[in-house]
Amino acid sequence: MVYVKIKKWGNSLGITLPVDIVRNKGIVENEIIEIEIKKKNEPLKRLFGTLSRKMPAQQLKDEIREGWDE
Repeated sequence: MVYVKIKKWGNSLGITLPVDIVRNKGIVENEIIEIEIKKKNEPLKRLFGTLSRKMPAQQLKDEIREGWDE
C-alpha cells in the first residue's frame, strides 16, 4: 500500500510516485501503469453523510444525557 498526496499542477491535479516504488517496479517515463484510487477515510465519511436528524446535535446530546445523574 502506498499513500501519496494530491498536488495542484496548473489546472489539473497530480501525484508523485515515491522513488523506491518506481525503482522496485521498474517504471519508466511515458509507460502506462494502472492505479487503483481509494480515499483513505471514504467509508467513515459516507456513514456520517447518511445520518439525518430533525433536531440540532446539542439538543440531541442534552436529551440523551437526561437522567444520567439520577
